[in-house]
Amino acid sequence: MIATTILTELQQLDRSDKLRVMQFLVAELAKDEGIVLKAGIEYSVWSPFNAFEAAHTLTELLQSDQPTKTDG
Repeated sequence: MIATTILTELQQLDRSDKLRVMQFLVAELAKDEGIVLKAGIEYSVWSPFNAFEAAHTLTELLQSDQPTKTDG
């Protein structure tokens, strides 16, 4: 469990130091997963923004899964 003092210290950091802490933690988590992140390289992150084909596919899937009306 994280000590309360560490969390308190993190809250007091300025924005740039908080970002450095985040970068450090992400790199450590990646290393634990066997992924090597290299400094100075941009890694793309997928976003659903402007993913119109994906939205269309999802809409079709949801529409095909609608319950059908039955008599009685």
